[in-house]
Amino acid sequence: MKVALSPIEFARRARRLYSNNEAVVDGDLRFTYEEFLNRCDQWSDALQKMGVKKGDRVAYIAPNTHSHLEAYYAVPQIGAVLVPINYRLSSDEFEYIINHSGAKVVCAHPDYFDSVDSIRKNLTGVERFVALEGEKSGWDKYETLITNSVRDYEAVTIDEDDLITINYTSGTTARPKGVMITHRNAYMNIMGTLVHHHLTPEDRYLWTLPMFHANGWTFTWINTARGMANICLRKVEANIIYELLQSERVTMFCAAPTVLISITNVPEELRATAPKGIRLFTAGAPPAAATIEIVERDLGWELTHVYGLTETTPLIAVCEPRARHMDLTIEQRAKVKARQGVELVSSGELKVVDDNGVEVAKDGETLGEITVRGNVVMTGYYNDPESTAAAIKDGWFYTGDAAVVHDDGYLEIRDRFKDVIISGGENISSVEVEGCLLHHPAVLEVAVVGMPHEKWGEAPHAFVVLHSGKTSSEEELRLHVRENLAHFKTPQWFSFVPDLPKTATGKVQKFLLRDGKAGISKQ
Repeated sequence: MKVALSPIEFARRARRLYSNNEAVVDGDLRFTYEEFLNRCDQWSDALQKMGVKKGDRVAYIAPNTHSHLEAYYAVPQIGAVLVPINYRLSSDEFEYIINHSGAKVVCAHPDYFDSVDSIRKNLTGVERFVALEGEKSGWDKYETLITNSVRDYEAVTIDEDDLITINYTSGTTARPKGVMITHRNAYMNIMGTLVHHHLTPEDRYLWTLPMFHANGWTFTWINTARGMANICLRKVEANIIYELLQSERVTMFCAAPTVLISITNVPEELRATAPKGIRLFTAGAPPAAATIEIVERDLGWELTHVYGLTETTPLIAVCEPRARHMDLTIEQRAKVKARQGVELVSSGELKVVDDNGVEVAKDGETLGEITVRGNVVMTGYYNDPESTAAAIKDGWFYTGDAAVVHDDGYLEIRDRFKDVIISGGENISSVEVEGCLLHHPAVLEVAVVGMPHEKWGEAPHAFVVLHSGKTSSEEELRLHVRENLAHFKTPQWFSFVPDLPKTATGKVQKFLLRDGKAGISKQ
């Protein structure tokens, strides 16, 4: 009998094989897999009693908590569609996403009750509001609903092409777009991750990555597939991370490069407490080789760079370690690990193509756009056929990421096309310039954007955050770049700033740094 490829199948297996394994740690709360999955079943029953049917959307606004994690089984196993929302958005953005998705139920953490209540009158399609913790007038109590429910929810037939989630993009320059992910999409990404990374039931996963971000890179389901423990982290703070690494015997986590920077930029005595041998995945932006060096040399952790987008469920490439990489110096190996790598075995086909759709040469220099087709590409953008048609052409999803391919087949992102700086006819990778500046001992973070220039059309402008207690100057940093890169890549301007504007997932919002000034964009 054919069984649909769906992440919810992992719940059955985990209950049979890992029932007594610790599944969830959330502060003082601890659940085995038997307890965790029973709660998921009870929540499924509660949702059905509320009138939630197959195809209905259930929205969540919550940090990394046990109740948020429970949604990733409870909602899809009754055929409903989960809509995880970036909790750092404004109430107006909450309103847009909830209404656009057609959510029937909204579940929220107490931190967001007021934001939701402020727009409640405009959420005409929402029938129930659920308080995931605490209580407030007009909100149903999550724990009460679970307590009053049974495990025997009404089973529904799940097709692998049914939607499992709608994940909304950042919407940095326009309204957020709802990325439609199917059960099959998620399942295939999970299987690819399991092939490329050695995970075991003894692993203990720390949730530094937001669960809402591309479904936690599908680790919301991966961890169940392997019977791993989920250590919930509600707020990403370096001191708490180091504490949990020890107290909860963490073996792995995922983090964007900006989070890695915050973890490594702590007093030496705190870094010294970090257990060795922790494995971590990084994605979301090209990591600087300098950051990789610190993670592996100073902390003794093993870093794997993965690449993808919300539209690709999300992972489509991994910088797969090779035996020959071990012969490199740590500095050389860090540069290789900063590349996006090769396609996952389950993701589908990945190509870097020129404007005519022809694959670029494997010379590490010729710039093209990353395209992908296959198992993990989204169905499309929800209720947005124009954006879908613009992104998916002849079955290929165009990522908007500019990359080169090295002679070993490993791709390396040089920029988003909109962030490539064309100065005097020369292409300048903002990522390359940023990586160079991050090797300066005084530089903590940096973002390079193209700004209008009277002679060259546009030129690089570096926004620099310095390490606490360290100083530098425009002249010093300019000389540093000129000594390490071609002179035309040297920023024309430097601005020293206390911090960089970022999304909830750690991506720098370069459009804010441009302050409305046009950068280079691919039309």
